Amino acid sequence: MSASLKPLTADEFLAWERAQPVRYEFDGIQPVAMTGGSFVHARAIARLITALGTRLQPPCEVIGPELKVLTAGRVRYPDASVVCSSPEDDRDTIEPTIVFEVLSPSTALTDRRVKAAEYAAVPGILACVMLETDRAEITVRRRSTGWEAEIIEGLDSELRLPEVGITIPMGDIYRR
Repeated sequence: MSASLKPLTADEFLAWERAQPVRYEFDGIQPVAMTGGSFVHARAIARLITALGTRLQPPCEVIGPELKVLTAGRVRYPDASVVCSSPEDDRDTIEPTIVFEVLSPSTALTDRRVKAAEYAAVPGILACVMLETDRAEITVRRRSTGWEAEIIEGLDSELRLPEVGITIPMGDIYRR
């Protein structure tokens, strides 16, 4: 006889995950281990966080991949987020204005389809930005445009983020 496991709720997952030594996302049913990244992935995150951090003005600030974003029954760790509210200092969850996902071959499909839809369902998230790692290309989905994809390509282009009043030259993120 096989035992059937009951899917976790988001609250049950959060209680369990907070006691774990490593990070997990929650796909609405079960924990999903966060895998290690590559140098290219980590470099893209670092350059993005630097570019955001030098341009954002209070009350907005950039947050790295350490904090959780709660979506509809799921828990995600975006690679970077812009937060324009003042969360409590001891919280491990945030309510971002913009989320950023740096795509990797193993997670790109989930990021583009599943996570993008989850982020779109969170009213406070105004934009979802997805960065390619093998070329200078960024896809931006905005609440103001009905979540239609805008693709920005090339080192001479700019990532405009009117939601927080900044523009980032693509070369600042993708320079070699």
